[in-house]
Amino acid sequence: MKTQTFTASISQEGKMFIAQCLEVDVASQGKSEDEAVENLTEALELYFEPPYPTVMPKIRKFEVSIS
Repeated sequence: MKTQTFTASISQEGKMFIAQCLEVDVASQGKSEDEAVENLTEALELYFEPPYPTVMPKIRKFEVSIS
């Protein structure tokens, strides 16, 4: 079994916390930040179950002008 580190962006909507993986388009929610990240971990484990993506998505940084 292989492990990989991912980054989560966590926001709150009402009483729920939303955890969005920044490297892969997967998100989950929970009643606390910890629960949202735990649920995101489970969602990512399911995402990478066979048949899994053959190529990991590329992550690129880019600039945007904001006035």
